Amino acid sequence: MKILAIDTSAKSASVAVTENGEIKGEFFINTMLTHSETLMPMIDGVLKNTKISIRDIDCFAVNCGPGSFTGLRIGIAAVKGLAYALNKPCAGVSTLESMTYNFMREKALICAVMDARCSQVYNALFDISGAAFTRVCEDRAVRIEELEIELKQYDRDILLVGDGAKLCYDKLRKGNNRILLANESVRFQRASGTAFAAELLAQKGELITANELMPKYLRLPQAQRELIAKQKNTNGGTLL
Repeated sequence: MKILAIDTSAKSASVAVTENGEIKGEFFINTMLTHSETLMPMIDGVLKNTKISIRDIDCFAVNCGPGSFTGLRIGIAAVKGLAYALNKPCAGVSTLESMTYNFMREKALICAVMDARCSQVYNALFDISGAAFTRVCEDRAVRIEELEIELKQYDRDILLVGDGAKLCYDKLRKGNNRILLANESVRFQRASGTAFAAELLAQKGELITANELMPKYLRLPQAQRELIAKQKNTNGGTLL
């Protein structure tokens, strides 16, 4: 199975093509340019360099959340358009789960964290032992202080990964020498991990149509949260 996978869930962006679990090509970029500027050229570039036609792709995969609201929409819109035009299936992958594929040779508790602002992180835990991993909890938005309390129950190495890893490491490492920070070269999510997760979904028969592919934000967008807060204050007799 040939999979074209996309990640635009955070500041970095990447595109990968895999075939039966083997990476054929992958582009990764971490610049100040917007994903709307870089994504389509990366898709075109990875296909040209691997000499694979877009029509030969069997499945289109994307990290559908959590992550940046704008970034997720850009990646999902691209995959929906490609899959719909070519009548191909899609795979919607957890951004946090896709990170674990950078560490399949490790033996540790993977703590995937993305900066969610407001003293929160998007988080999930994965128990990795060799070539397999077990999900310990579902994707969630959690306060860093709550995560600190939870991690104290584990008497083992805990590897922080994701764009919130450095933030959490600076706050959590004091008093817990089992907290480790992943090397920057493998710290962030990559589209190849998205593709590997998609291949597993395909094996389980859990691919979806372009129409079914939707973002998974975990919490409401900031504008909607501000509107709800304003409405509550208004109803309570206090205007901001």
